[in-house]
Amino acid sequence: MTVHIHLCTVIDAPPEAVWAELEQVEHHVDWMADAEKITFRSEQTRGVGTEIACLTRIGPLHTTDVLRFTAWTPPHTMGIEHTGVVTGNGSFDLTRAPGDRAEMCWDERLTFPWWMGGPVGELAARPFMHRIWRGNLRRLAARVTRAG
Repeated sequence: MTVHIHLCTVIDAPPEAVWAELEQVEHHVDWMADAEKITFRSEQTRGVGTEIACLTRIGPLHTTDVLRFTAWTPPHTMGIEHTGVVTGNGSFDLTRAPGDRAEMCWDERLTFPWWMGGPVGELAARPFMHRIWRGNLRRLAARVTRAG
């Protein structure tokens, strides 16, 4: 089993402005409540092939999430592969919404290891992750609209 989370929001800024914030991977900790620290594992810090380690915390649970960027198409798509303890893939997808705004969709498919509860852990974590990531999107939107 895999936990699948798909969230979308409209941000009062054009996709290019949202992308300008999104591509600053090192600043994701500023709007992602579950991301505590990001360390680059590759020389490059932007684009396909960039690798990071992200100390991730949800309540008392924490892990180092290892990610590799698999898609980087400004200002539309940023894709990742989770290759650490939690595996899977995800993406941020931006499209132009009416009024020169951006619709941003966050899609993740994650598999937990047995010691994190496997399928039962995924099922239990889903509502918490959904709530946290919904808040993450709100904080990103606020950050982008303040900057603009």
